[in-house]
Amino acid sequence: MRRELFTAAHKDFRALVRTFLEREVLPRYPDWERAGAVDRDVWLTAGKHGLLGMDLAVEYGGGGADDYRYHVVLAEEFAAARVHAPALSLHNEVVGAYLKALATPEQRARWLPGFCSGELVTAIAITEPDAGSDLTRLRTTARPDGRGFRLTGRKTFISHGELADLVLVLARTGERDTDFGLLAVERTAAGFAVGKRIDKLGMRALDTVEMAFEDVAVPAANVVGRPSRAMGYLLRHLKQERLWIAVSALAGAERVFADTVDYCRVRAVSGGPLTALQHTRFVLAELATELSVARTFTDRCVAAHVDDMLGADEAAMAKWWNTELAQRVTDRCLQLHGGYGYTHEFAVGRAFVDSRVQTIYGGTTEVMKETIAQSLI
Repeated sequence: MRRELFTAAHKDFRALVRTFLEREVLPRYPDWERAGAVDRDVWLTAGKHGLLGMDLAVEYGGGGADDYRYHVVLAEEFAAARVHAPALSLHNEVVGAYLKALATPEQRARWLPGFCSGELVTAIAITEPDAGSDLTRLRTTARPDGRGFRLTGRKTFISHGELADLVLVLARTGERDTDFGLLAVERTAAGFAVGKRIDKLGMRALDTVEMAFEDVAVPAANVVGRPSRAMGYLLRHLKQERLWIAVSALAGAERVFADTVDYCRVRAVSGGPLTALQHTRFVLAELATELSVARTFTDRCVAAHVDDMLGADEAAMAKWWNTELAQRVTDRCLQLHGGYGYTHEFAVGRAFVDSRVQTIYGGTTEVMKETIAQSLI
């Protein structure tokens, strides 16, 4: 089914992203997977290509294109290329969304030029060792000290934490359960320490770490938004984060499926290709249908978000459905590859482990279902 979501400008941008991936990322990606992190210079190259801050003001070095579809193109192309680092979408869509909406003019002048050039890599720290999807269990605290806050606590599963120059940290700022603030902590802050790298099953090139904050002085000038309103900010911006995950999951699943169709056409079994077997054809027909249905709904969600009409329940539906679908697709496609699918040599094996976490981060599938249910009752 033909997609009608994008204009000629988006198609040109898609070609630019593909060129960046082909020249700057894919040749080095195996090395990054082995090293567990990307080289810092790739961020600078991304900035030069105009892949950072596409929707931020030109005066800060951004693209000045306040159009969410550019983020969609970037996420789709990275997923189709099976690239999970550098996590430009996390930088652009998650951290960038908070800075764009909440940063003061002084903060924008201080942070956004580096954000757009790649000189300032960002991350966000929400999850804690004892608190994941349930934000009410967060224990990291920020105590007022007259000049700002004193930040103490631990965070975990922080993507690009090793490289990050600026980390947005969610912390308790008051006595009420809803008193949370977003504090921007710079890498050089005294008392801030990046802990061990987490040994993940997949997405190996994306460094993911623990962080510790021991009485870190955070000046008032580094508080993003109002110091007790961060929970509301999170709920407002979670829609876009979940839509990004849904977009990425679906694009990745579509690539795995396309590769599997090609493989089944040439893989000989019992004197003929796999596609000569009715079972294979039925599996491919089922997956093609599920992907097409998901594609239609996802594009509708993107269009709604562009028009500021996307509901939190709809974003949760897309995130739940697409991430679970990606697991089903990779699992069944791996089966069709036989023993070769269970190797790192074939992309379907890597996709099998890389896609698994998508049902967890950004809110688990169970949390998505609860979000949807709450909209119904």
